[in-house]
Amino acid sequence: MEIKAISRFVRTSPQKSRMVRGAVVGKEAVEAMNILDNVVKKPGRFIKKTMQSCLANAKQKNPDVLHWYVKNIFIDDGPSMKRMQAATMGRGVIIRKRLSHITVVLDDRAINKKEKK
Repeated sequence: MEIKAISRFVRTSPQKSRMVRGAVVGKEAVEAMNILDNVVKKPGRFIKKTMQSCLANAKQKNPDVLHWYVKNIFIDDGPSMKRMQAATMGRGVIIRKRLSHITVVLDDRAINKKEKK
């Protein structure tokens, strides 16, 4: 059974978030949370919050399953906030402040599926 949680309009760039994503995909959810505690990059905070939300959804939906693992994390581009900054010789430069949409998908292990049958 797949459970997912979505955080939209997160104030971090998708490129930086995707670097953190690789460290936690395929791991147990509890182990992934411990890894995200020790990640220095800012997007680790946002991915951890989304994963906590997903675990809460999972416990509410199916409290019998004890071991969830991170099946996938999708990090999509959100809209960019555009700001102007003064540049030399009277010009203006556009600064793009990028936003992300983070989706965390958890699944229960195949071992638990065999026990249910």
